[in-house]
Amino acid sequence: MNGDTLASWLHPVMYGCVLLLALGLYLRWRQRRQRAYAAEMQQSLEAGLAEPPSLHPVVNPLACIGSGSCVSACPEGALGIVGGKAVLINGSACIGHGACQSACAFDAIQLVFGTERRGIDIPDVTPAFESNVPGVYIAGELGGMGLIRKAAEQGRQAIEHVRKRSGTGWDLDVVIVGCGPAGLSAGLACIEHGLRYRLLEQEDSLGGAVFHYPRAKIAMTAPVKLAVVGTVRFGEVAKEKLLEFWNDIVRKTGLRIEFRECLQHIEADGDGFVVHTQRNRYRTRSVLLAMGRRGTPRKLEVPGEDTPKVVYRLIDPSQYRGRRVLVVGGGDSALEAALALCAEAGTQVTLSYRGDAFSRVKAKNRVAVQEAQAAGRLRVLLGTQVRRIDADAVQIENDGHTEALPNDDVIVCAGGELPMPLLRKVGIRFQTHHGLPA
Repeated sequence: MNGDTLASWLHPVMYGCVLLLALGLYLRWRQRRQRAYAAEMQQSLEAGLAEPPSLHPVVNPLACIGSGSCVSACPEGALGIVGGKAVLINGSACIGHGACQSACAFDAIQLVFGTERRGIDIPDVTPAFESNVPGVYIAGELGGMGLIRKAAEQGRQAIEHVRKRSGTGWDLDVVIVGCGPAGLSAGLACIEHGLRYRLLEQEDSLGGAVFHYPRAKIAMTAPVKLAVVGTVRFGEVAKEKLLEFWNDIVRKTGLRIEFRECLQHIEADGDGFVVHTQRNRYRTRSVLLAMGRRGTPRKLEVPGEDTPKVVYRLIDPSQYRGRRVLVVGGGDSALEAALALCAEAGTQVTLSYRGDAFSRVKAKNRVAVQEAQAAGRLRVLLGTQVRRIDADAVQIENDGHTEALPNDDVIVCAGGELPMPLLRKVGIRFQTHHGLPA
């Protein structure tokens, strides 16, 4: 065998060896990743974090090829590859923006509400988005639609039907409750059709559930048609850019939003309604409920809670730099808020929780809190309850004894009260779904 013949024989063998080595390394890496995902899923199960709170993906194992494109697209790390297939490894982390479904090229992911173990109540609505109570319409997440583009379209279409009910004898044609994608789209439709409207938002910012997304990546994978504005084309857009876009629309169109108005009751008034908030009463022909499913923040119900120093979510940790902050709560949101705050220079952070241990939280958050506590960056008060909030202190009870804790700000992370009881009082019917396609 001459040299040329030997070289021509060796080259394919060498290339084959390199490919086999690369394949072996990849398979080894893949196995390690799958073991890590499986361990994380087990931790979620043990910590009680497996059940998703809202819209979430369900993977068809027959269609899934385990490429991991959905895992890469999920900014919350809620998905992983186990046994060669994509699975939801941390249901509590999923916020339902649908990026995983958009990333799957094999149509193996379906977005659903509810699970086999935990059903979700969805109101009955007609194709016109009208509930069983004539004149009360429901659009967006509350009605079972978590995707941004579809919620916005529902809000626009609902107003098309609301305008047919408009008439004289009422102060307003419609009151829109909620300033997320559905509510904003509905408000723009009111401007386009010249309807008399009020757009109410219980918080002090627009965006609804999008405002609370913890990461930058969300998905709007199809054009969205907005009244006044026209068709908006987004591919994949960061949360901050989307909120900036909506705020710009509000400024340009003059869309009026009544912030910090929390819906308390809807009272029937002939063939219309009186909408009650903590600040006003609105006589209206129709009502469009476009709020999310997070509900109203659960309050402590203690003296002083109504002061400006008390808020119910952490937006920007840097604004508390150098201040004395009390975080109240025992869930992941409370722990993560406390950890973010104690990372700011000069901030004195105390975490108060009425329970004796942080049980239903992510293991990494529990460990991080322990480390921050050991380093003296965070004070943890278990088995305690806030009794009064003063201008420069908070009265905290611990085992029958009350301590006056010097304080500048209070952040309550105690979850939310779902709006279902209020809506049932109005007469709206619900059905419990255990896996409703979006």
